[in-house]
Amino acid sequence: MVPPHRPATLVVVAGTGTDIGKTWVGSQLAGELRLRGFTVAARKPAQSFDPAVDHPLDAELLAAATGESVTDVCPPARWYAKPMAPPMAAESMGLAPFTLRDIRDELRWPPATDVGIVEQAGGIGAPQASDGDGVDMVKLLEPDLVVLVALPGLGTLSSVSLAVRALGGRRLVVYMNRFDPSDELHSANLSWLRERAGLAVEVSVSSLAGDVAGLRDPLGGFG
Repeated sequence: MVPPHRPATLVVVAGTGTDIGKTWVGSQLAGELRLRGFTVAARKPAQSFDPAVDHPLDAELLAAATGESVTDVCPPARWYAKPMAPPMAAESMGLAPFTLRDIRDELRWPPATDVGIVEQAGGIGAPQASDGDGVDMVKLLEPDLVVLVALPGLGTLSSVSLAVRALGGRRLVVYMNRFDPSDELHSANLSWLRERAGLAVEVSVSSLAGDVAGLRDPLGGFG
């Protein structure tokens, strides 16, 4: 089953780990693209959370960035009040398991959406459903671009390299979140990934939005 109204451009926001700012990056990217006049929708196929922690949920932040309802971003049946990977949380709570195809088939996009953003849960190797992880989700959704969010400090060269290998040649841009140009290690890691690893790496949301826009028009922009 192909979800109706697939966006003109589909972007998956993945990460080298958890708590590295995927939701922030997705929200900022959505906001920047909307400022440029594009219609943007965001989806968090499943989210888990600690009900004792008082902060906005991922779906709430994405909804605020796109102007959608929270339940459009993430179906209520896929909210799991347990701080575990969503399929693990479902199992722990005695709820029915769900598959990657369930997730794909539940995606609903408004007609004529320029950019659809799908944010994964946790890192690229984390289970997204009972039968697959983030890499498997990317294979099933076949996005136009994967935005791999990574941190700029020690260990990022290894985590990015492993994630890129796992994704197997998908069109990808690394977003180095929380980058500080005055930090020698941050700058060295950025240069290594760009020059030695040959990867597209961005450190600003504006540049990332330009990459997404350029998918439709090599000269930059959708028009």
